[in-house]
Amino acid sequence: MYKYLLFDLDGTLTDPGLGITNSVMYALCKFNIDVYDRSLLYKFIGPPLRDSFKMFYGFSDEQVELAVRYYREYFKKQGIYENEVYDGVSDLLIRLKEKGKSLIVATSKPESFAIDILQHFELYGYFDYVAGATFDERRNKKADIIHYALENCNISDLSSTIMIGDREHDIIGAKKNGLDSLGVLFGYGSYDELKKAGATFIANKPMDILKYV
Repeated sequence: MYKYLLFDLDGTLTDPGLGITNSVMYALCKFNIDVYDRSLLYKFIGPPLRDSFKMFYGFSDEQVELAVRYYREYFKKQGIYENEVYDGVSDLLIRLKEKGKSLIVATSKPESFAIDILQHFELYGYFDYVAGATFDERRNKKADIIHYALENCNISDLSSTIMIGDREHDIIGAKKNGLDSLGVLFGYGSYDELKKAGATFIANKPMDILKYV
């Protein structure tokens, strides 16, 4: 089956909902925008941050840069750890390593933040490589991050490689790189979103991933 498994981080390995939405609320408050329903901000989980502020709040380029700075001001101090590992993920990673799989993280979160989170939750040791975005977001699209991961891990056999994630960006990024994809339903994407994006497989729970890889 698949030897190389690329995992998204937010909404796939960990549930970052509290930390991300608190960070967005903190940033929006600086613009006198109050959001009282946290669920309205779940759409920020997955896409590149700059794109989200522009798309969802119509911010100008200058406002976007300020918003990202405010977001990271909160996230770096507190939001990064307002997070939790999904039930079953640690057991899944153990089983996959026992089967000799090569595990890689491919996330739109800045790479150093991703490494800090994985280390904090004692997941880092399961992964052979962590590929993330740059802080200036020159590398922030999921397709570019997947390409970066493949390149740095010297993976040329695409038929033995699969991308696992909870949002359409993961599925679309995989397709652009010629990879199969596995959508997960325990994160922030819906079945319809993942199916429409063209996911090769869809799993309900972390341990269900074993059936497909």
